[in-house]
Amino acid sequence: MNSPHEQQSTDTDLRRRWNELASEVRHHRDLYYNQQPEITDAEFDELFRALQRLEEEHPELDVPESPTAEVGAPVPEGSTFDNVEHPSAMLSLDNVFDESELRDWLAKVPGERYVTELKIDGLSINLTYRDGVLVQAATRGDGRVGEDITANAKVIEDIPHELRDVEGIPVPSLLEVRGEVFIAVEDFAEVNDARQRSGGKPFANPRNAAAGSLRQKDTAAVKERRLRMICHGLGASEGFSPELQEDVYQALEAWGLPVSPYTQVVDSADDVIERVRYWADHRHDALHEMDGLVIKVDSRASQRRLGHTSRAPRWAIAYKYPPEEVRTRLLDIQVGVGRTGRVTPFAIMAPVRVAGSEVERATLHNQTEVKRKGVLIGDEVVIRKAGEVIPEVLGPVVEKRTGEERPFIFPTLCPACGTRLAPQKEGDADWRCPNTRSCPAQLSSRLESLASRAVFDIEALGEKGALDLIRRGILSGESELFSLQLEDLETSAVYTTAKGAVNAAGKKLIEHLEQAKHTDLWRVIVALSIRHVGPTAARALAQRYGSLPAIREASVEEMATIDGVGSVIAESVAEWFTVEWHRDIVDAWAAAGVTMEEDRSDAPEQVLEGLTVVVTGSLEDFSRESAKEAIIARGGKAAGSVSKKTDFVVVGANAGSKETKARDLGIPILSEAQFHVLLASGAEGLEGSEESPEEG
Repeated sequence: MNSPHEQQSTDTDLRRRWNELASEVRHHRDLYYNQQPEITDAEFDELFRALQRLEEEHPELDVPESPTAEVGAPVPEGSTFDNVEHPSAMLSLDNVFDESELRDWLAKVPGERYVTELKIDGLSINLTYRDGVLVQAATRGDGRVGEDITANAKVIEDIPHELRDVEGIPVPSLLEVRGEVFIAVEDFAEVNDARQRSGGKPFANPRNAAAGSLRQKDTAAVKERRLRMICHGLGASEGFSPELQEDVYQALEAWGLPVSPYTQVVDSADDVIERVRYWADHRHDALHEMDGLVIKVDSRASQRRLGHTSRAPRWAIAYKYPPEEVRTRLLDIQVGVGRTGRVTPFAIMAPVRVAGSEVERATLHNQTEVKRKGVLIGDEVVIRKAGEVIPEVLGPVVEKRTGEERPFIFPTLCPACGTRLAPQKEGDADWRCPNTRSCPAQLSSRLESLASRAVFDIEALGEKGALDLIRRGILSGESELFSLQLEDLETSAVYTTAKGAVNAAGKKLIEHLEQAKHTDLWRVIVALSIRHVGPTAARALAQRYGSLPAIREASVEEMATIDGVGSVIAESVAEWFTVEWHRDIVDAWAAAGVTMEEDRSDAPEQVLEGLTVVVTGSLEDFSRESAKEAIIARGGKAAGSVSKKTDFVVVGANAGSKETKARDLGIPILSEAQFHVLLASGAEGLEGSEESPEEG
């Protein structure tokens, strides 16, 4: 048992630790809401959780003035906007960070149904309508008092100045709507480009861009920033008493307010977990940045019964996904050489966990980007990981510099073969190694690429195997690949046992090479590593000409007229075939039995010729790739985005912004059953089917 003196010392230490953490949380919270953040969201979450844990372990520290009991941040002194009081408190959300925590919350807050919706990474806004007319728009502030940004809100196209009357759902005399203002991912690059052209510093991310835009006094400049808004809640209201959260969103949409296309009502805790897992894999499918999934009890009566704490409702929770933007130390910048000779600088970093995995490399694109971003070796840098691609360095944390950092000097010679580097043509940002044929780095990259699942799918040929075959002199070029025999592998270090016999991986390699010979013509075209030629152009060429010899003889003018090819790709294809060692690859592969012409004996009828089809959401009978293949095989164009040129949009489960855009443009929308009809009989078949396309 501690003596009174020891207990007093312990209490003092605890109080000091609490004061330090509380001060840090307040400081960084203020920067996040009112200025420029110094730490990442994930680092702030950890600070906040540390303070919460300290208060849970020592309840005497859990005082009303703690940051853990507060919402947002007070309006900064010197704000150029007037202070306004919200008609009702604008609360925040509590967070959970793993499935175990979420299941605990679901067990404590049982509901007959839950509403799941994306947690938008934007800026919170509060709209107040009286008799259907927008009278006030305000930032969250501290949850009670925010900044009056009504003038700026009125130039955001998504925000109606007046609500529309709907039969059966009268507009309330008072309606307080909560939402999030954001810049769509697809608009962010253009917003940044415009900002740089006018001499401004680029925004680090869409959230910062939205926050900075909404706090401008120049409404014309605000309008140029392409701000959007989605409503996600209700504050005070008079004359509106919905029974369900779902009813709230249906009414808001009916009155002309924007609601999320990604919201879904589910019936059980297991369904909630399924939605969490789904969006963990599809977080980049949304039109906006998102960092979590919000779960709400659907019943409004249950919401009132559960109530709220001083800062958050008890009937809602935010599941936060692992961070995709973190900070680490830039230890070095090196360069890699790709399959087309492009030399790409990449960052070597102190290992850091981002988006659920540990990384220590990140791309820097090219030497121009290194200069533009202003990163120095030794900098603390912000990195971002999107999807499954290699992370990207966004920029340095300049205020953390010590003076010991040094600039990166781009090499003049290829690090793999020593050849002098240069742009392929004047004005190119990328520098390349011109030793295309025999540069080990380029050759091994080409072998890796053609062995990938999307091309020949040679599972036994990876990075180590490709480098080994080149370094041991077993292959001097890809032309020899399909002539490999088991005995050729006996000098390999990767494909042999300790006793020198060909191992299981070597035998598998030879088997896979034999299988790969019998594939689609378009895959063979992609495997040739012709600059600019990816799957779309390769499919178009294969479909038009039917064989590699025919493509080889085709004119640039003729190829340029093919949809999906164009003049740049046509010139690249024609130029590729002028090189003797390129033609040797084709001849050697042909001699080894690799597919050189399309087998059209069982090709489906070209019922989709001239039609552009977009598939969105999850289909039961098709993966995204197989749906695309089915469209292309029938002569159609499988587009990735919806435009006025789109003929049909096929909508599966959890479709998002593409369905919304199709409806806005009036494009016919098909179910999966109708998609089967379209593939079998074309557009004419739909006219005779039991269900006609839904008009968008």
